[in-house]
Amino acid sequence: MISYVIRRVLLMIPTLFVISIITFTIIQLPPGDYLTTYIANLQETGEEADAALVAALRKRYGLDKPMHEQYLMWMGGILFEGDLGQSFSMNKPVTELIGERVALTVTVSFCTIIFTWIVAIPIGIYSATHQYKISDYVITFFGFVGMATPQFSLALLLMYFSSEVLGVSVGGLFSDTYVDAPWSWAKLGDLFAHIWVPVVILGVAGTAGLIRTMRANLLDQLEMPYVVTARAKGVSETKLLVKYPVRVAINPMVSTIGWMLPMLFSGSAIVAMVLGLPMVGPLLLRALMEQDMYLAGSMVMILSVLTVIGTLISDILLAWVDPRIRFERQKS
Repeated sequence: MISYVIRRVLLMIPTLFVISIITFTIIQLPPGDYLTTYIANLQETGEEADAALVAALRKRYGLDKPMHEQYLMWMGGILFEGDLGQSFSMNKPVTELIGERVALTVTVSFCTIIFTWIVAIPIGIYSATHQYKISDYVITFFGFVGMATPQFSLALLLMYFSSEVLGVSVGGLFSDTYVDAPWSWAKLGDLFAHIWVPVVILGVAGTAGLIRTMRANLLDQLEMPYVVTARAKGVSETKLLVKYPVRVAINPMVSTIGWMLPMLFSGSAIVAMVLGLPMVGPLLLRALMEQDMYLAGSMVMILSVLTVIGTLISDILLAWVDPRIRFERQKS
């Protein structure tokens, strides 16, 4: 198992290298660059860009160099200096801009995954073991509603309900007192007092989908001969359910952890803008619109790293949940 993890970690290096090339290339594909957008914005306001200033900025940001040289400058700064580059539009280091945002986004995403699993797995098991009962139909109905409801619509409804009925605001991740305050235990507690709102909104669709997945997988396992045999031997229903069918039925859900992270990142962009959350999504959208290549490329790379790590965690959890996978890896 340890050798398998080491091999996978080593494989992550060329994988991330290829991803970095593809990311940088795709960001450079649209015509023009940041200065093109900058000049266009000035012209919309009736101003003219100073040619000398534009030339100086182009040289300062390395935009006068070929794309492969710009890529080498970016990757060299990341590998040898830990520098993600300079944001063109905000004139600040990328590390400074995304540091806290990435931490908050990962926290919200992690809490959403935990919330989704805690809610979805028991409900999916109950629905499968009570097939075609009234409770099963009710769960199915609300599951389809949850999957069909856009996250930003749910955010708007919750904001309206909280404001008009409860008289409280659910926007942001912190109270006004702690928005600009340094980190402390009080600020951390304030974060977790507000984090449930985006967690519930982002987790509704995922929870509804996982309930359906868990129900379908478990129903398939409950018809297997080994379940009938164990039941005939007198194994209690609870022990039989938890020890065998649930462990097998949960495998496809464990394998989805790797792609749940990017899904939460992309899905949280609109929700973050609606709720005014200081997360990665709105900043990434702005960077892409303004062709701020170092800012956008660095955030996509961080997202790629999290995705690869999530996939590795999925495989490790699968080996822990399913003994057959451990046996096959030991043989290889």
